[in-house]
Amino acid sequence: MTEVLFILTTIFVAYVVYNIVNEKQKGSAAVTPVAETIVEIPEVVEASVTPKPKPEPVIAAVVETAAVIAPATPKPRQPASKKTTIKPTVIATAAKTGIRDPNTGEVSAVANNYRFMKRWIKEALVTEGLLPKVYKNTELDAPTEALIKDAVAQLESLAKYQA
Repeated sequence: MTEVLFILTTIFVAYVVYNIVNEKQKGSAAVTPVAETIVEIPEVVEASVTPKPKPEPVIAAVVETAAVIAPATPKPRQPASKKTTIKPTVIATAAKTGIRDPNTGEVSAVANNYRFMKRWIKEALVTEGLLPKVYKNTELDAPTEALIKDAVAQLESLAKYQA
């Protein structure tokens, strides 16, 4: 009985692996965009216009078949109104949230939770007199958290710790 169960499990695992590999192959083929080269074929004009002495390599096949071509340059396709704008406010707020360690010069972001703050930030709160001690995780409660948030705001405003 265990042998049959082992064989069925092996077949099922092989089937799952097979499907995952095939999905990756289908997904990678569908995801990779195909680069399209668009070449504009210049119009044929009357014989009174003289052709260019050296045609461009892209138009070389057209020059062989057409008697005379008008001087034209292919225009690249422009994407339909893709606008990329950089928001300076995002960059400015990212610079404000960092605190610089005056001893090492390290700039780090202030965590929203006291438990995840770096050790030097906790020690700086104590050395500046904003907190009475470095709290343990078991000592944190709602009034202590409010006190810590005020202390961190005051620490960020000190010129010594500004990034």
